[in-house]
Amino acid sequence: MLDLNDLAMFVQVVRAGSFSEAARRLRMPANTLSRRIDQLEVQLGTRLLHRSTRKLAPSTEGQTIFERYAPAIDQILELGRLHADEQTPSGSVRVTALAGLFEVFHLEWLAEFYARYPHISIEFVLDDAPSDLIADRIDLALRIGIDTGSGFRVRRLAPNSMILAASPAYLKQRTAPRTLSELADHECLTISSGQARNKWLLQGPRSSQEVVINSRFTVNDMRVLVQACAAGLGIALLPQLLAEPLIEEGKLVRVLPTYQRSSADLGLQLVYTSRPPVPPAVAVFADFLVEKLGETVLERSAERVRRSAPR
Repeated sequence: MLDLNDLAMFVQVVRAGSFSEAARRLRMPANTLSRRIDQLEVQLGTRLLHRSTRKLAPSTEGQTIFERYAPAIDQILELGRLHADEQTPSGSVRVTALAGLFEVFHLEWLAEFYARYPHISIEFVLDDAPSDLIADRIDLALRIGIDTGSGFRVRRLAPNSMILAASPAYLKQRTAPRTLSELADHECLTISSGQARNKWLLQGPRSSQEVVINSRFTVNDMRVLVQACAAGLGIALLPQLLAEPLIEEGKLVRVLPTYQRSSADLGLQLVYTSRPPVPPAVAVFADFLVEKLGETVLERSAERVRRSAPR
């Protein structure tokens, strides 16, 4: 059977006008190329090239074969190049995330990602409200504190709790609550995510309890909610991942530390809207998010353990 690779080499030799130049283009030894053309001539039973020390030219039969098959060889090679390009992740990835994402995701990481994948662009849609992932053409959703429900593939990046916190300044003005019922006497800050703004469901030492609150400040941006809490506007139920750095800095204090809102479905999670097979660009950015955010969560957990260890 005729080897198409040998035929492609012959086409390259004719175009290059010499074995040395064709070998350079093909990145192979010239003597190997010459041997492959000899084999092709034996298979076809005809002389394809007239060679001398100074000149190389196709024979009549060689010229006929070149004119007939060179276009087909070009099409086959182009198909191979296109297929290779398709294997390189490219395109746009649309990601929705909480507005405070960049408190834990460093923009320097994107420079690293773009260096790895120069043909991928990322579009971020920052919104703390649970959006319609399909209607909004979302590829990936990075969520904290939102129950995604069934129908989507979810990767749990880290368990996470919602904890009660307030600023030291606020707690100087108002006595910290000692029971859940005393929260009703405090200014509470809430996120406008479609959930009830006048109630919090919290887990305590004994069981889950629903508590009525007085919400005088509501915002749809978790980052602003954290800032409002640190500014002394009141008590807020915040993602532990966002609150802990401020607690360590002394800008926030935990309130009623034996109570929290916790659920496996409310942790830090990455949600895919595409069914398998996931588009390559989406897959590699998802893996990158898992890599970077997973490292961040582990580092913070290790730091908490270190700080709490007895000295």
